[in-house]
Order: sequence, then C-alpha cells, then structure tokens
Amino acid sequence: MNDAEHDLEPMIHIVNVSKTYVMGIEEVHALRGATLDISRNEYVAIMGPSGSGKSTLMNIIGCLDTPTSGLYRFEGINVGELDDDALAAIRNKKIGFVFQMFNLLPRSTALHNVELPLIYAGVPAAERRNRAERALTAVGLAERMHHKPNELSGGQRQCVAIARALVNNPSVILADEPTGNLDSKTGEEIMRIFEDLHEQGHSIIVVTHEEDIAAHAHRVIRLFDGEIAGDVPVERPRRALRHHVTA
Repeated sequence: MNDAEHDLEPMIHIVNVSKTYVMGIEEVHALRGATLDISRNEYVAIMGPSGSGKSTLMNIIGCLDTPTSGLYRFEGINVGELDDDALAAIRNKKIGFVFQMFNLLPRSTALHNVELPLIYAGVPAAERRNRAERALTAVGLAERMHHKPNELSGGQRQCVAIARALVNNPSVILADEPTGNLDSKTGEEIMRIFEDLHEQGHSIIVVTHEEDIAAHAHRVIRLFDGEIAGDVPVERPRRALRHHVTA
C-alpha cells in the first residue's frame, strides 16, 4: 500500500465481526456481525447497556482480544494474521489505553507510571523521562509528577493515566468508562481534556454507558444485544482550547 492509499484507508476497518465465548456447554454471542469504519482524527463514543457487546468490541479494537469470525484491519494491517508479539507491539505503540480503574502502579510515582510504555518500547532513559515529563505537564500535573497514586485525587490519577496513554504518541486513544470512578465535576474536567486532545488531532474512542459522556463525542455508535443498533454523526461547534495538551 502506497502513502496515498494509506491516507484513504480507515484507521479501523471492521467487517462482519462476531465474537462467541464458550462457557461450559453454553455459547455466548457477545458480538454479532459488527461492521464499521473509524477514520483518523475522529472522536467516537461507543455506547450500550451492560451486556450489549461494547466491551467486547473495545477489546477487539484494542487488540486485547480477537474475533471469532470477520475481518479487522488496523491502519491497513489484518490483525487476524498477527502473532502475539505483533499484537503486543500494536498495543504498546499504536493504542493508548485509559481505564476506569486507572491501572496505575501504586508504589511508583506518576512520572514512572507514565514512563512504563516507553520502557517496554526500549526508549533510552533520558528520552523517556523527558517525554513523560512533557506528557504530565500537558495534562496539568507538572507539580505532581513525583507523587504516588495514593497522594493524588481521583481526577489527578486519571490525568496520569491519560498522560501514560499519550506518551507514545499513539494512533488512537481508547478510553473505557474513563469517568466511571469520578464525581460529575471531575468527570467533566477529564472529558474537556479529551476534547482538547481531539482538537489537536488525536483520534479518540470512548466506551461508555452514560449519555452525558457520549455527548462530548462527534459520533455515537450504539450497540444492543451484540449488534450495532445505531451509528450517528454529531455536528458540534469548534471551541477554544482549555488545556494546551501536547506530548
């Protein structure tokens, strides 16, 4: 594929993807024939109630799981043809994960937590420290980077997680219920950071069951009983940036 074709290729290309789990003698059809494209620089919310298949779809998009059937191409690469090492490399270098539970190392500083993806990627110590410092500064934690998670508020912990997701300059940030453990005011602050990241060219996918969180996105994909029940673009006016987020 040449550069022009690469530019036209959707970042995420999913065709008739299904996922079936076998639990004892029972089969659970978590995803049923999902087809969708997500382009670079989109801000997408994936919505659905518990059991709708949104977490399964998120795991497949994030290369944390593989479909039972169907095609998934990420940046033109057929994910189904990759071995475990290649999948791990995509997760480390191409996808920035932000989880509801933050998933921070409790005994490590914010700075070290943000450095982790760079350590796995083999980035030299001086460079990874510099990049981690820039990422933490970008989310407003320049004064807290040497604090451990138990010395930070919930919102600050999630900002550390966002900085960690940003530090490798990934193709997409994949956020799973990123405000689920936060109060509403702090949750809005976190969502404004995501809006700023999108304004600056980052691709954002937020998985949520909350309408007010999905309302920040520019496109909402709804799942129900493992099927895509709706896919609606949302036109939003551009706004002034509230944070200067670069990493």
